[in-house]
Amino acid sequence: MARTKKNTSHKGKLILKKGDKVIVISGEHKGSTGEVLEVNRNTYRATVDQVNLVKKHQKPSGENPGGIIDIPASIHMSNLALLDPSTDGPTRIGRKIIDGKLQRYSKKSGEII
Repeated sequence: MARTKKNTSHKGKLILKKGDKVIVISGEHKGSTGEVLEVNRNTYRATVDQVNLVKKHQKPSGENPGGIIDIPASIHMSNLALLDPSTDGPTRIGRKIIDGKLQRYSKKSGEII
């Protein structure tokens, strides 16, 4: 009998969006900062620029000479925290309705993100 793959999707709200400035709060790359390049909703992981770099062997093509290149791998979102725009430190995110629109704000400074 074949085993079925479990559904690993996360049911909570996403805390990060593409383009957010984040800091790594735990793991091998703790303290590194960067910008979110991509968010995967199903696995609750994000790819951060210049963090968690892995080697990739690439074949040469017309515009690319090929070779071994460094590309960023994804990190679980529980290991990331949003950088507060005013203090440049990690902060939690809250949500409130402003002018009929749901806005994210920094819990540390109260500033709209």
